[in-house]
Amino acid sequence: MSGSYDDSVGVEVSSDSFWEVGNYKRTVKRIDDGYRLCNDLMNCIHERARIEKGYAQQLTEWAKRWKQLVEKGPQYGTVEKAWCAFVSEAEKVSELHLDIKGALMNEDFEKIKNWQKEAFHKQMIGGFKETKEADDGFRKAQKPWAKKLKEVEASKKAYHAACKEEKLATFREANSKADPALNPEQLKKLQDKVEKSKQDVQKTKEKYEKSLKELDNATPQYMENMEQVFEQCQQFEEKRLRFFREVLLEVEKHLDLSNIASYKNIYRELEQNIKAADAVEDLRWFRANQGPGMSMNWPQFEEYSGDLNRTLSRREKKKPADGVTLTGISQTGDQASQPNKHSSVSSYEKNQSYPTEWSDEEPNNPFSSTDANGETNPFDEDTSLAVEVRVRALYDYEGQEQDELSFKAGDELTKTEDEDEQGWCKGRLDSGQVGLYPANYVELIQ
Repeated sequence: MSGSYDDSVGVEVSSDSFWEVGNYKRTVKRIDDGYRLCNDLMNCIHERARIEKGYAQQLTEWAKRWKQLVEKGPQYGTVEKAWCAFVSEAEKVSELHLDIKGALMNEDFEKIKNWQKEAFHKQMIGGFKETKEADDGFRKAQKPWAKKLKEVEASKKAYHAACKEEKLATFREANSKADPALNPEQLKKLQDKVEKSKQDVQKTKEKYEKSLKELDNATPQYMENMEQVFEQCQQFEEKRLRFFREVLLEVEKHLDLSNIASYKNIYRELEQNIKAADAVEDLRWFRANQGPGMSMNWPQFEEYSGDLNRTLSRREKKKPADGVTLTGISQTGDQASQPNKHSSVSSYEKNQSYPTEWSDEEPNNPFSSTDANGETNPFDEDTSLAVEVRVRALYDYEGQEQDELSFKAGDELTKTEDEDEQGWCKGRLDSGQVGLYPANYVELIQ
């Protein structure tokens, strides 16, 4: 890149050297570039801080969602705890990444902003004080030398023009000697022209050599003055480079989680929780709480009791198969979980229980809901109609049977009957379709 000096109009720049007239402007421009680089570094850090914040939010949302799914899912025992520990790791790491975001913006970003404000001083007329001082310094150092360089170029041009003219005059004189038509007077004029051109060549040559010598004598002082201004610019740039290095090292410390004790503890605890998972222990627990190890009050003969409030029937989602009906059976152990076979992981409810009382309608049952004459059983409990309420779907559900509803997460529908013992509700879509759906797939609209 080459520049031009205001006082050196007509001076040709023959190379890209710093010492050529006007080429110092690249050094001056570096000062302006330093200000813009501060802005670029701040923007770079700001974008990284936004990424850290977004990542932290994604981790938190992911952990919250899967924590609910795991807690409501069929997994149990020590493996469930290990799974929950894996999910909880995201919450803890999320907090660390929020800390990174805060450090980047509150410390690193602000530090660059303050340094930039102290290092660069804007002028009322535009530009920076530091830029103008450097430009004025270089201009002052280069002006005397540039003036002499301009004289050298002018004397060189005059010398070369004289040489050209002398060569042309000599050529004409030589041709005139072979031309018999020229008289002696004309020949004399050509010879005088040659002599004069030789004198001009000698005169311009001496002037050219003199101006070049003066330029050579001024060059050492020119170089010294330019070096002084350049060194001042170098010192200013050195401060910026050292500052950038310092800031980037601090950014590295903020980003490097491996040096944070709490970060190491997160994975140390996670490893311990995962290694603590014991398949044998979980199988033993399931046997005792959900399998053959559960306690059972086997049916025994019972005398008639006056307690008429005991429910002898329950509403089933499906009509029970024909067969022997057992009544009066109660459980004393933990109630077994019965997941919905049509639901995804989130449809499981760990607090669901198998019914403890069985009752099918029998022709000979004196306590059936309707007697032989079709009249209402006086011993039935009073039931009231369920109040219709609006609910919103939490998850997608695809009905597996003809009497089941299908909906998408976010759809709204009307619950017409409360949840039964099997975890099913009866509802109505806005389209008018009525059917059953898993109770834990919806939430009440406040």
